[in-house]
Amino acid sequence: LKVRNMSKSAKGSIANPGTKVKAKSGLNRSILNEAWHKFFTYLEYKLKLKGGILIKVNPKHTSQTCIKCGHISKDNRKEQEIFKCIKCGYKANADHNAAHNILRRAGLARMACQANLIRGRQQEPA
Repeated sequence: LKVRNMSKSAKGSIANPGTKVKAKSGLNRSILNEAWHKFFTYLEYKLKLKGGILIKVNPKHTSQTCIKCGHISKDNRKEQEIFKCIKCGYKANADHNAAHNILRRAGLARMACQANLIRGRQQEPA
């Protein structure tokens, strides 16, 4: 979760003023009052107790990348719920496609950590 993006202002500009600025301001206040760092720290602590690890995945382009051919484009996701690759024609639910991309990235990060452990190097996933 990117708190900075979630709590952006809705003011707009003089030429293009924002709408529902007061409601967005209240939402931003409640988002910023939550302790996101504390949540992730606690989650990581609990996972270690159970023998698991927390893998943070960079969300960049996860909803715009085709799981079949790997093509990245904003045009792949013109609608909120439908993903359609402009290169290979693959069509799926957009959230399902993004979840596969996140799972693939998390798996690669975990394999890299395990490979480093085998070689004797300790490295946390990025």
